[in-house]
Amino acid sequence: MVLFLARELPASSLLASLLAYRAIYYLLPLTLSGLLLGAYEVLERKEGTRRIAQVFGQWVPEVAPRVLAVTTFLGGIVLLASGATPAVTGRLAWVRELLPLPLIEISHFLGSLAGTGLLLIARGLQRRLDAAYHLTAILLASGMAASLLKGFDYEEAIILGIMLGMLLPCRRYFYRRSSLFAEPFTPGWVVAILLVLLGTLWLGFFSYKHVEYANDLWWRFALHGGASRFLRAAVGSFALVLFMAAARLLRPAWPKTVSADAAETDRVRALVRTCPRTVGNLALLGDKMFLFSESGRGFVMYGVEGRSWVAMGDPVGPQEEVVELAWKFRELSDRHGGWTVFYEVGTENLPVYLDLGLTLLKIGEEARVRLETFSLEGGARKEFRHVRNRLEKEGSSFEIIPAEGTEAVLRELKQISDAWLEEKNTREKGFSLGSFDPAYISQFPVAVVRREGRIQAFANLWQGAEREELSMDLMRYSSEAPDSVMDYLFVKLMLWGKEQGFRWFSLGMAPLAGLESRPGFGPLWIRIGAFLYRHGEHFYNFQGLRHYKDKFDPEWQPRYLAIPGGLKLPQVFTHVATLISGGMKGVIGK
Repeated sequence: MVLFLARELPASSLLASLLAYRAIYYLLPLTLSGLLLGAYEVLERKEGTRRIAQVFGQWVPEVAPRVLAVTTFLGGIVLLASGATPAVTGRLAWVRELLPLPLIEISHFLGSLAGTGLLLIARGLQRRLDAAYHLTAILLASGMAASLLKGFDYEEAIILGIMLGMLLPCRRYFYRRSSLFAEPFTPGWVVAILLVLLGTLWLGFFSYKHVEYANDLWWRFALHGGASRFLRAAVGSFALVLFMAAARLLRPAWPKTVSADAAETDRVRALVRTCPRTVGNLALLGDKMFLFSESGRGFVMYGVEGRSWVAMGDPVGPQEEVVELAWKFRELSDRHGGWTVFYEVGTENLPVYLDLGLTLLKIGEEARVRLETFSLEGGARKEFRHVRNRLEKEGSSFEIIPAEGTEAVLRELKQISDAWLEEKNTREKGFSLGSFDPAYISQFPVAVVRREGRIQAFANLWQGAEREELSMDLMRYSSEAPDSVMDYLFVKLMLWGKEQGFRWFSLGMAPLAGLESRPGFGPLWIRIGAFLYRHGEHFYNFQGLRHYKDKFDPEWQPRYLAIPGGLKLPQVFTHVATLISGGMKGVIGK
């Protein structure tokens, strides 16, 4: 049609008419019909749509912050590129009729600053900071206004508006309360920001290469003074970057990795007493360092071995501070070039560790007995009743020695402990297990089994706040103790805990228990762990320990190891084992 109607109509007008015709009579009806068909299919298949939405919804919290970080970074590039290129002459003249020149100049300058700010804040979005969310929304809205005021660049305003529309519904994914100045920038982010700024600088000089540089360009304010506006905006952008860099350099130094002193230990002891779960008592072993929350109401206990920064269990403290503590520990290990590891964590905070970019590996299950339903009645408890009656008939008795009274029996307890270690041909452990240290043992009540006045078995007790949980840590018995003395100790202690109003009794973890694997399926670690659980009895009594704890009819709860992805798993396992065994010698031997 363009060819044959060239003498009658201009080609540009004819082509525009044909495109408009196609859009109005073909593309628009096709789009509307496609939307109607899609809505009909969704309504007809509600269940399938709901399942798809649920699957998609599980990935949104993980993907949304990263996608928004990328779009925010791109939004900054758009604003900076716009500030470095000349405005459309016709639009600029139209804006000049409505707005004064000073407002146009200010809008151009602030638009470039907003673009630079978006580059710097994108990292905060990736790290899920609530301050980054609010500031990004403000900068996107400001960028939209600046784009319209400096030259009616409605294309940029539409792009930024779409980004703002994507950001606003995602408020719940940005929950971290942390300083923007404290967020670490990886080398990749630093290089990307510098490349954008240098690229913008080159684009500006290329766009205004016909303008001869002179000192008065910095102070020239005119409607068509695009080169002057570019120079002022470039200086403002680089000044903002330098300010951010200086603020980071002048911030307080990050705490050094040193062992806890007496004051810190007292502080931790007070916090442990407020924790419902008993695992926090591992902080009192004296072999860990601590990272406290800003409020001082929570902490992470950790050890460093090689490049692995290993946190023992979940962060201790109020639930509202667990998230920030986990991120703070991640940032601390990142600053020192370490690998962030959380060892023996439960299911409550798994989404937090996924947000940190860590991989979760199941390493076993913890056995917890519900004390309010525990008793020795019924046929299933016949064995326990027999053990209790037999040992008490033979003269055994159960006793709880309060913490203030343990000093009087420490010598006797140490003799039993040393003999037990020698008989088992093993050595003391640490980090995730208690060891016999008089300073440590004397902090807790001790449950003992006596016979003719002499202690034959003992265990130090951990008591959770609000009587939520009771558990034993260090368990030792003498060679003269009767058979089933530990069964007797467990049963008596559970009955005592029930009388005292405790809700749970923790029997500790069964390593590698609950790892289910089928040939050819599942992650490699799950298959290796399941194989070791089935065939590794020569090295460790995996199945025997699980079966022993099963006698008490516990509820099994999974425990996980959260580690960075990649090929770091063997090294992390070695580092964790070294921390627990007190050195590589303890890993190789017993």
